[in-house]
Amino acid sequence: MAFKKDFIWGAASASYQIEGGAFEDGKGLNIWDTFSHQEGRVYNADNGDIACDHYHRFEEDLDIMAQLGIKSYRFSVSWARVIPNGTGDVNEKGIEFYNKLIDGMIKRGIEPCMTLYHWDLPYALHLKGGWLNDESSDWFEEYAKLIAARFGDRVKRFITFNEPQVFLGCGYYEGNHAPGYRLSRPELIRMGHNVLKAHGKACMVLRSVKDAKIGLTGATMPAIPYEEIPEDVNAARDDYFTSDNPGFIFSDAFWFDPAVLGKYPDWVYNCHDIGMPEITDEDLKIINQPLDFIGLNIYRGRYISAEKGLIGEEVGAPHTSIGWTIDERALYWGPKFFSERYSLPIMITENGAACHDRVSLDGCVHDEPRVDYLYRYLSELRRAATDGVDIDGYYVWSILDNFEWAEGYKERFGIVFVDYKTQQRIIKDSGRLYSEIIRTNGENL
Repeated sequence: MAFKKDFIWGAASASYQIEGGAFEDGKGLNIWDTFSHQEGRVYNADNGDIACDHYHRFEEDLDIMAQLGIKSYRFSVSWARVIPNGTGDVNEKGIEFYNKLIDGMIKRGIEPCMTLYHWDLPYALHLKGGWLNDESSDWFEEYAKLIAARFGDRVKRFITFNEPQVFLGCGYYEGNHAPGYRLSRPELIRMGHNVLKAHGKACMVLRSVKDAKIGLTGATMPAIPYEEIPEDVNAARDDYFTSDNPGFIFSDAFWFDPAVLGKYPDWVYNCHDIGMPEITDEDLKIINQPLDFIGLNIYRGRYISAEKGLIGEEVGAPHTSIGWTIDERALYWGPKFFSERYSLPIMITENGAACHDRVSLDGCVHDEPRVDYLYRYLSELRRAATDGVDIDGYYVWSILDNFEWAEGYKERFGIVFVDYKTQQRIIKDSGRLYSEIIRTNGENL
């Protein structure tokens, strides 16, 4: 077998990365609005004030998606656009924007897939301590109630959080993303616990939406067996879900074990550092809500040998322009191992490549490296599906070139080129390939 007949072929984006309109129509500030304007935080002093101007050009962007045959658009809501202070008064202009966006998708036969949180915490809540504040899960529950009430009549597919590993790991552990902090292990565990409680409370709220499909998306770097022999496969599986290390916040088990299995990894309970939060059975009941799918964002992997342990990069290993190693096997072993451990359908909610794209003299964008990348990775995803892994869909990252966080506009991930001066869109060769993959449901791979 290959991909399901109803396989979801989608494209993804995030509010701060594409919308622009940062200070328009009553929107409140978020932590990226402030962080990106701090000196030295973002490459070239870039910011998302305008970005791809999707706030004003979404109709054009939806037309492009329809032209490509995109079946589902994964987008995120800017929390501060709909509730400027994070709690309290609702901004009806923000609600109106997302209503128009959703209606535009449905009009074109594109299924909305809504992410509630893609890193842009309202700044007013940041001033109250953000995810360190134990009331933060209640704030998020209030926000989720608004989402369900205003959009649940048309949106049925929801993701509560995108990559909590990254927005906490890069924002509060390494300090290179908003808000730029470097916190202790107990503080990070507290924040993670609050985010997971927020996830659980949002799940309970969103279950009020008829026919809702709810998931949680993680950023994962799959453990790839160095050789496909039983010893290396077993070693990779064990390594994949190990999380007791200084960078635990980036791990998978820390997030998905409590969300899906109802229990943190054992080391969390044995951590007695000063400032550790209390983790109660009631908290775990809140966190451990039924999910319809697990979202995985996969770009690269790491190689594990039973004999040698973690293997570094091989000499001459290929990389994307952002410096990430290319190994398509990540899109086989990641879904396979996650499916084995958690017994839930898998949705690839991001996958793609940053490349040195340019407009050629013929007016086209010939991004052959990305064409090759997509062909390779999707072939491995098809192998996983053929081997019995339950995979619901795939969202390419991203539909448009966009603001790439601390990298600013230096890196281009889109299957559609954006000229940031003119806001002209040009479908790249990779976009045309993806369109053909969608048309054939992957039979051309």
